[in-house]
Amino acid sequence: MRNAVLKFTLALTCLLGAVPVQAQTQYPDRTIKIVVPFPPGGGVDLIARRIGQGLQEDLGQAVIIENKPGGGTTLGTDFVAKSPPDGYTLVLASFAHAVNPSLMPSLPFDTRKSFSAIGMIGRSYNVLVVSPKSQLKSVADILRVSREKSGSLTYASQGVGTSAHLAGELFKNLAGVDIVHVPYRGVAQALQDVLSGQVDMMWPTSAAATALINAGKFHAVASTAPAGKSPMPGVTTIAESGLPTYVVDGWYGVYAPANLPKDIVAKLNGALNRVVQTPAFQKGVEPEGLVVTPGTPEDFDQFVRGEEIRWRKIVTENKITIN
Repeated sequence: MRNAVLKFTLALTCLLGAVPVQAQTQYPDRTIKIVVPFPPGGGVDLIARRIGQGLQEDLGQAVIIENKPGGGTTLGTDFVAKSPPDGYTLVLASFAHAVNPSLMPSLPFDTRKSFSAIGMIGRSYNVLVVSPKSQLKSVADILRVSREKSGSLTYASQGVGTSAHLAGELFKNLAGVDIVHVPYRGVAQALQDVLSGQVDMMWPTSAAATALINAGKFHAVASTAPAGKSPMPGVTTIAESGLPTYVVDGWYGVYAPANLPKDIVAKLNGALNRVVQTPAFQKGVEPEGLVVTPGTPEDFDQFVRGEEIRWRKIVTENKITIN
């Protein structure tokens, strides 16, 4: 009798121990949140919503977008860094993610240790523009004038540390010229002052400039894309115009908190790669001038680390600080 009871107890224990394993759910089994560290309505927000829609369809779970602007993207990014590593809280990162470590030494997170890379969405490029009335029609013109009269030319940006600012600083360093930076608090006023001739030039994103260029309001001097890869028909690249190593990438990618299990990383990466290659996604982000670049989490991580290193060099050499 005692042996029978022991056998029954052992069998019951094994059965109960197996229940949690059998009942364990597959990821994802609830809503996924993508944090956008920018206000609603901008280019990053648009891309995030397209990604969210695609992931929802691919993974079969609701995906919501939560805007958490502030601190030059650090507020929303920090929220994700401190979230549980379960795959249900992600952040859509961009150019600022690689630049902030050199601009903000006291970041509340470590960009290299606080996140699990999921994957790249795509890259976009800036474009050097001038007023149609400007005598500066080419990169050669800008180089000639800036060398003949050092400090006589000016360029606008939408703020310190933005892609438009660092594009100008990289140009100055590679060309060995002095062009005066004029920062604004937004892209609209900066573009307006270039159009009116108060400032000589600007490196806005292609998303901000393409419609204005097509309308004849600005002259596109050159793209910041690699040599031979200008996404703008009829527009050359700065790399093909005398500065062969010049490239400025505006990029977008997805991160999760550090220590995300590898199987969830793989599932999210696979879904992300499928989404960005769909015609619906590519058509939806066409106005942003986005070139989709799917790849592995390792590809994405390596790219961003390289960007952080090269922009730190520019920030340090040019003594750029955020007041």
